[in-house]
Amino acid sequence: MARTNPVQFLQQVRSEVSKVTWPGRNEIVISTIMVLVLVILASLFFLTADQVISWLVSLMLSIR
Repeated sequence: MARTNPVQFLQQVRSEVSKVTWPGRNEIVISTIMVLVLVILASLFFLTADQVISWLVSLMLSIR
């Protein structure tokens, strides 16, 4: 693999970064809200699943 000098590498990086389409403020806000809502929903799901499994295990262990 051919090695490039640091100046040429930085020029290539600058060229590639200029091609990137950066998200706007509105898109970032909507994505952040979506992530927070999904985190809350996943947390509630796993809390409920944990409570149900805990209840089932304690029910099975209490039967003798």
